Amino acid sequence: MISQPPQRPLAGVFWMLVTGVCFIMVTALVKTMGPRIPPGEAAFLRYSMGLLFLLPSLKAIRDAHLTRRQWALFSLRGFCHAGGVILWFYSMVRIPIADVTALNYLAPIYVTIGAAVFLGERLALRRIVAVVLGLAGAAIILRPGFREVSTGHLAMVFAAIVFAGSYLVAKIMTDEVKPSVIVAMLSIFVTIGLFPFAIANWITPTPGELGFLFAVAAFATTGHYTMTLAFAAAPLTVTQPVTFLQLIWATALGALWFSEPIDIWVVLGGFVILGSVTFITWREAMLKRVVTPATHATRI
Repeated sequence: MISQPPQRPLAGVFWMLVTGVCFIMVTALVKTMGPRIPPGEAAFLRYSMGLLFLLPSLKAIRDAHLTRRQWALFSLRGFCHAGGVILWFYSMVRIPIADVTALNYLAPIYVTIGAAVFLGERLALRRIVAVVLGLAGAAIILRPGFREVSTGHLAMVFAAIVFAGSYLVAKIMTDEVKPSVIVAMLSIFVTIGLFPFAIANWITPTPGELGFLFAVAAFATTGHYTMTLAFAAAPLTVTQPVTFLQLIWATALGALWFSEPIDIWVVLGGFVILGSVTFITWREAMLKRVVTPATHATRI
C-alpha cells in the first residue's frame, strides 16, 4: 500500500496565496500594457516566451512515447485553449479586472456540466443546485437588460467555456501521462495555435511591451508552479476557499490602480459563483473524485 504524503494545510494556504498574487500580477501587467497589441499577438508572445521556462520538460516529452491518439488530444486541447487565451486577453483590456476575475470562476461550473455530458459523471441534486447557483452568479454579474453587456463580457463568458473544454481533455490525459508533460504540451500547442492569429494582424511591439509580456509569462509560470505546490501540501477543500481573496484583490487593484468603479453586483455574483464551485469541490472530495479544477487551473 502506497503511503500518502502528510498534509500541510498552512503550507497549502501559503502557496495558494502566492499563486493568487502571481495571477493578480498577470492581470495587472496585461491591463497596464493596454490594447495596442492585438490579443492574438499578445497571447502568442506570452506563450512563446513561456516556452523558455519549460525547456527542462523536453526530456519528459521524449520519454513519454506519446501515441497518435494522445498527440491528437493534445493538439485539440492546445488549439481550443488558444482561443480561450485570445478571448481572455481581449476581455482584460476592455472590462474591469473584477469582472474578468469573477467571470473566470465560471469555468469549473462548465467543467462540471461537461463532465456529466461527455465523461458520464452523475450529477446529484445538490451538484445541480450548485451549478444553477453558479450560473445565477453570472447573471448577477452581467445583469442583461439592466446594463450594457459589452463584447468584453461576452468574450470572457466564452473564454470560460473554452477553458472548461481544455480542462476536460486534460482530465482524460492525467490518467495516461505525467503532469509535467501535460503542461508542456499545452504550452507548445497553444503557441502553435496562436501563431496564425499573431501574424494575421502583427504590430511590432516596443521593448517595453516585450518586457511586460515576458513578465506576464514569468508570473504565469510561477503561479502554475506554486499552485502545484499548494495542491501537494493540502487538499482542494483547504486551498479552494483561499481563491475568494483573489476577487477582493482584483476589485481593490482595479479601484486603486486603474480607477475602476467598484460594482457591488460583480463582487456579489463572483462570490455566488465561487461559493458554488467550493461546494462542488467539497462534494467531490467527500466522494473521493476530482473533476472540478481549482479556479486558477484554467488561467493563462
